[in-house]
Amino acid sequence: MASLLLRNIQTLITCDEHDRILHNVDLYCEDGFIKAIGPHLPQTAHRTVDASHCWCYPGLINTHHHLYQIFSRNLPQVQGLELFDWLTALYEIWKGLDEEVIRLSTLTGCGELLKYGCTTCFDHHYVFPAGAGDLIGTQLEAAETLGIRMFASRGSMDLSRKDGGLPPDSVVQTVDEILRDSRRVLEQYHDPRPGSMHQIALAPCSPFSVSGELLRQSALLARQYGVRLHTHLCETKDEEHYTLEHYGVRPLEYMASLGWTGPDVWYAHGIHFNDEELRELARTGTGVAHCPISNMKLSSGVARIPEMCKLGVPVGLAVDGSASNDGSSLLEELRVGYLLHRLISSEQAPTGYELLKLATRGSARLLGREDIGCLAEGKCADLFMVDARRLELVGCSESPADVLATVGLRGPVDLTVVHGKVVVEDGHLTTIDEAAVAEKAQSCCAAYLANA
Repeated sequence: MASLLLRNIQTLITCDEHDRILHNVDLYCEDGFIKAIGPHLPQTAHRTVDASHCWCYPGLINTHHHLYQIFSRNLPQVQGLELFDWLTALYEIWKGLDEEVIRLSTLTGCGELLKYGCTTCFDHHYVFPAGAGDLIGTQLEAAETLGIRMFASRGSMDLSRKDGGLPPDSVVQTVDEILRDSRRVLEQYHDPRPGSMHQIALAPCSPFSVSGELLRQSALLARQYGVRLHTHLCETKDEEHYTLEHYGVRPLEYMASLGWTGPDVWYAHGIHFNDEELRELARTGTGVAHCPISNMKLSSGVARIPEMCKLGVPVGLAVDGSASNDGSSLLEELRVGYLLHRLISSEQAPTGYELLKLATRGSARLLGREDIGCLAEGKCADLFMVDARRLELVGCSESPADVLATVGLRGPVDLTVVHGKVVVEDGHLTTIDEAAVAEKAQSCCAAYLANA
């Protein structure tokens, strides 16, 4: 029985249903779950950490990523392109994916997430070149090595350029191939138990790269297995024009006709919903992963997050792929999201603490997880701590619940714990040799790009 005791935490921001902020308390966990929170706990543990100068937060939860894109970020040839042209250019690189690229990009991307307080990552992987191997299994092995809680997806595409889609023929599959492998991945890797370290969603890419039949059959299969559904939606006006031209309706109406609304569905981006569609999202409990930095970089627009929150639409936070973000830090998304909505709608903009709750409880809701997202007895011991004595935090002690979004945090967090295990300490990963992995990843990335 592994146990961890955080002793005398200066300030504990729980993000629980009562929004409790506790001072000078201990937190004790066993076998990955929080057993007690309170002052002067009598427990002893395998490891005790002095937290007397620390602010403690629930682990951040990333609800949309493309980890393989780590190896195609910051490329000069795609800077300044908007989504459709950007995708068309990058598919020529992504068609070279293999297990080693997936392994090292997952170690790199998830390692960065952990260093900035993220304890759960949802990855939307939908590029499966012929003969590339078991990419989902490889990804889950890499996540296990790091110690991050992983929510993977069996994504898919069945429309190539010859069918009016964007990707080349080599990365699309037939509906039958996709459904067959989706069943394999679900049966082999999905773990629905509380505290699960690996779960699976079904996630066809987008309305302009998959057929209506694939969307319909994926929804049926997901509900047969009791798993969640995810895709991109309403990210750009180009997508809206595409569905109007091909199907005669706007994107949300099209998806709803195929069974793609409900509390088991969440969309990435959700920028271009109209008023009626926002109300429909709220009515059906369909969620949105907010990706502020990616939306800005690709000039896609600003999601109507204040209105979604007011209506009760489930909303979580995400970094999106590193090629449309160039980083993997949810802490950065917190501050950028806060400032963006202050600029666009200052009177309705979320507070710093409300942004933190979107990245914790809100994100957990999107993933259908009741065991993560806040710090309370019985929940998973997923958290991070920041030493409040940092030079850059001078003058911020009045509101540590807001500070991550309003002031921001420069540099990695001091401690990250996932399922009761310390995976980041003093700003460094404890589970891998960072320098060695970075060297291998850089070499792999160079070879991968050279072959494109």
